[in-house]
Amino acid sequence: MQVIKALFRERRIFQQRFTISSPFLTQTSQSFLFCTETSCDVNLEETNPELEEPNSLSWRVERLSKGEPFFSAFQSWMGEGFPIQRGDIFHAINRLRKLKMNKRALEVMEWVIRERPYRPKELDYSYLLEFTTKLHGVTQGETLFPRVPPEFQNDLLYNNLVMACLDKGKIRLSLAYMKKMRELGHPISPLVFNRLIILHSSPGRRKAIPRILTQMKADKVSPHVSTYNILLKIEADQHNIEGLAKVFGEMKRANIEPNEITYCILATAHAVARLYAVSEAYVEAIEKSKTGNNWSTLDVLLILYGYLGKEKELERIWGVVKELPHVRYKSYVLAIEAFGRIGKVNRAEELWIEMRSTKQLKSSEQFNSIISVYCRHGFIDKASELFKEMEGNGCKPNAITYRHLALGCLKGGLVEEALKTLDVGMDQITSTIVRRSTPWLETTLLMVEIFADTGDLENAKKLFLELKEARYSRYTFVYNTLLRAYVKAKVYDPDLLKKMILGGARPDAETYSLIKLAEQFRT
Repeated sequence: MQVIKALFRERRIFQQRFTISSPFLTQTSQSFLFCTETSCDVNLEETNPELEEPNSLSWRVERLSKGEPFFSAFQSWMGEGFPIQRGDIFHAINRLRKLKMNKRALEVMEWVIRERPYRPKELDYSYLLEFTTKLHGVTQGETLFPRVPPEFQNDLLYNNLVMACLDKGKIRLSLAYMKKMRELGHPISPLVFNRLIILHSSPGRRKAIPRILTQMKADKVSPHVSTYNILLKIEADQHNIEGLAKVFGEMKRANIEPNEITYCILATAHAVARLYAVSEAYVEAIEKSKTGNNWSTLDVLLILYGYLGKEKELERIWGVVKELPHVRYKSYVLAIEAFGRIGKVNRAEELWIEMRSTKQLKSSEQFNSIISVYCRHGFIDKASELFKEMEGNGCKPNAITYRHLALGCLKGGLVEEALKTLDVGMDQITSTIVRRSTPWLETTLLMVEIFADTGDLENAKKLFLELKEARYSRYTFVYNTLLRAYVKAKVYDPDLLKKMILGGARPDAETYSLIKLAEQFRT
């Protein structure tokens, strides 16, 4: 699982509570997979450079041209009579980290340690260690560590070194440093364990997570709300509603108060599972727990009200988004998709026109958003026009584009064209994250449903394999769709019910009705 792009607010609260201000510990404690019909990003708090205060020290450093020495920003700052203060440096470093300007950040910290505009403290050395490791590797970080003044070689610096090892995938080395920390009596941050859990979140490594939690308990490290959020997200990504409920129950028994991120994960997981009543209850919890107009939570609410079909609430949230100082194009993308989901194609078109007039159309996901709406509703001619415009605009169609177009062709009864388009999309390089994202799977299921209704068992089974590999077939409604294909094709498979149960799906009344219908085709 990828690491997140920036800080969650919960981590800032955590740092104050546990007196940890480590830069490494603010980057990797949680991952929230944020997928749209057009893209799949890790995304629950993104920094927008346009929001930075003009003429601040950070603003001047960020806007230096490539090759221009960073100190020119400092010279102009001091030339106007401003001193270089710790707060200015820390603000600049946090901004540079979020913008992934690691080289600039390292230059700044090396200058601070060398020139000493103020007396460096543990956090300064922490920043130096972080960016040295990011740019030059763990070995350089290990070399730097003993050169830090002894009074600052404390738990903060050790936790940073451990996180540096984990960020580079050196798990054994990180465990060795954790062992040394125990010997020295240094407390290990819960965020270190969070990162270990994330690194073991893939299906093949998940068996190690209980051991990590056991070690966490042995080290007397109390799980943070972010720890449970990670565990919840792992279960949600595996489409395991029972596992999700189990983790949430453990969270409540541990007296850990859920936050808006917790409820976002729970609401989204239940919406995807088509448990809309439960999802709606969690959406209400999001509305009550959200702090201010946090754009990331607002984006999730756009998705959720789209799932729930609540046009009035969707308009309300979009109105709040529009009042933010800066409306990201991704928020437009989510709103377009949400209105398309509830059948409001005209409203989606209005937002598309608004986006293209206010935002530069520079990415395929912008075009994919409205293409997905047209294809979901069978407007293949409109989708084809946008596809041509997309290519003319210099935006390269991707696998997501072709999958939507294939669905549009099927909706329009153009089966042969749909299969050809599907094959073109298959030839595109597509990441595992995209292929396991909910929008990709839902689009695939819509195609399976069409093949099932026409009795095209071969193509239905072919696409169903994708759903099975992503464990999306754990949902009963997904397997029932395949059963409908067998019934329509008049084919009987005696092992289908057994495969369904072993795959993690629970048969319901519709399942048994379909099985009974299929039995008449037994030979």
